[in-house]
Amino acid sequence: MSLTQGMKAKQLLAYYQNKADQDAREAKARGDLVCWSASVAPPEFCVTMGIAMIYPETHAAGIGARKGAMDMLEVADRKGYNIDCCSYGRVNMGYMECLKEAAITGVKPEVLVNSPAADVPLPDLVITCNNICNTLLKWYENLAAELDIPCIVIDVPFNHTMPIPEYAKAYIADQFRNAISQLEVICGKSFDWKKFKEVRDQTQRSVYHWNRIAAMAQYKPSPLNGFDLFNYMALIVACRSLDYAEITFKKFADELEENLKAGIYAFKGAEKTRFQWEGIAVWPHLGHTFKAMKGLNSIMTGTAYPALWDLHYDADDDSMHSMAEAYTRIYINTCLQNKVDVLLDIMEKGKVDGTIYHLNRSCKLMSFLNVETAEVIKEKNGLPYVSFDGDQTDPRVFSPAQFDTRVQALVEMMEANMAEAE
Repeated sequence: MSLTQGMKAKQLLAYYQNKADQDAREAKARGDLVCWSASVAPPEFCVTMGIAMIYPETHAAGIGARKGAMDMLEVADRKGYNIDCCSYGRVNMGYMECLKEAAITGVKPEVLVNSPAADVPLPDLVITCNNICNTLLKWYENLAAELDIPCIVIDVPFNHTMPIPEYAKAYIADQFRNAISQLEVICGKSFDWKKFKEVRDQTQRSVYHWNRIAAMAQYKPSPLNGFDLFNYMALIVACRSLDYAEITFKKFADELEENLKAGIYAFKGAEKTRFQWEGIAVWPHLGHTFKAMKGLNSIMTGTAYPALWDLHYDADDDSMHSMAEAYTRIYINTCLQNKVDVLLDIMEKGKVDGTIYHLNRSCKLMSFLNVETAEVIKEKNGLPYVSFDGDQTDPRVFSPAQFDTRVQALVEMMEANMAEAE
């Protein structure tokens, strides 16, 4: 009997998150390779080569959500990493420094013993991709330099115009082939192109069910609370090329569809307004942001951040141009007009009444154009918006009082608009 038989989606999420980390620990113990990878770098190549995967961004987010970020940030501070650097990167650098110390001395430092962080091993190589930000290049180059390990970089140019031109797809596909050649040298074996096709097929099944979940927000009332996407995101990031993600997402999508048929909704009839969240979650204060909105009977039915992993492509395209397009059309890797179009589409599908913009100190690319984006979108659909100051993992930057004041104002504007429309 399968260990997962009869599990609900939430149980599967916890099980497979733990299993992915356990896979990496066991691989390390066997002497197999472990890779630390950027979140939207293609995992398909490493999975094909049998390399265990760890995702520092997801790991840092988990540390933040478990209230353990400050310890790692302080380690990074002492090592000289500036507060203006990405807090995901600083949390990860702090964790890496602790693992290095444990490897050298044979004794875990106290800060690591007491950390709520998932236990993951040091990498044997790192792989990064600049389709979400160029900070990742310096972050992973630094990891490689500190640990004296290979660093594979996949260069994905910014798309100043849309649609994506063929020459850009061809350039990225060449980057993919170069990464494969580097992995063959690192692993000392040839790339298995038959297995690569199976891995691409698996990735597409995972993405399909991920999109099934996101599509449930279109219903009114909604059976899906959008904050759940932030929680389940761990598997679309870390396990999309494994069946771990497919199994979990299919179960969750099936549960949501059953709830919809039975008239069971996320807010149990208390849904009054619907909002879009633009930006990364505030992981150390995720509970507060959710409860504040739920207390105002406002539900998240739109968010572009989890949609970064809507990486659908033609798995039969051996030129890899389709796969290249999927990894370059990330909305924050495209021009302002396309970003606006993506957000407008999500707002329309989610039937939202307004937007919350997270002005994230850490993530400049996610926040830099938010003011202009917000104004352009408001001109197009007339819906209200508010913004708040925060950070994805540094708890010191977020003010609960400011957040509560801003979202209260948004809800009042959304309710006023709804009253006028009646």
